Amino acid sequence: MRLYVSDGTLGLPKALQKNLPNAQQQRCITHKVRGLERYLSYGELPQVDPNGQSLKPDEAKRQRRSEIIYEAYQIYEVDSMEKAQQRLQQFVAKWQLLEPKAVQVFQRDLELTFTFYQFDSSLHRHIRTTNHLERLFREFRTKSDEMGAFPHEISCLTVFFLVIERDHAKHDRKSMAKNS
Repeated sequence: MRLYVSDGTLGLPKALQKNLPNAQQQRCITHKVRGLERYLSYGELPQVDPNGQSLKPDEAKRQRRSEIIYEAYQIYEVDSMEKAQQRLQQFVAKWQLLEPKAVQVFQRDLELTFTFYQFDSSLHRHIRTTNHLERLFREFRTKSDEMGAFPHEISCLTVFFLVIERDHAKHDRKSMAKNS
């Protein structure tokens, strides 16, 4: 295994470092960016929107949250780590004074969110988040809820295998459609 993607919990990386010491960690950018929200202080909120219209406090908070999250995601929407680092510097320069705690927490272990740049660019959108894995588990939970209880471990593993096979078949159809 060359890479694993995690959501920021500590247990998985510790276990994988011990058992697969050569595997690199990619921290999920979605979890990292969404984590910003918990630390927003909403200091010095704007009183007017970009069009000069008055903003209510709730609207100003929504605008701040949307803007900082959008700009945090934009850090990763470039084709190289060097460009991402530049965007990060711009992000920090803009938000450090307005949202110091959020920026501080965002920067913690941030280098782990750039690991995907070490892999082929065609893989970037697939390996920079845990979205694919979370979708797979959600599909398995849906199927297992439909079935109720499994009579034994083999039946559970069989359903899990079939969910994975169906997921592969979906991706194969998409690939074939793109190539035709």
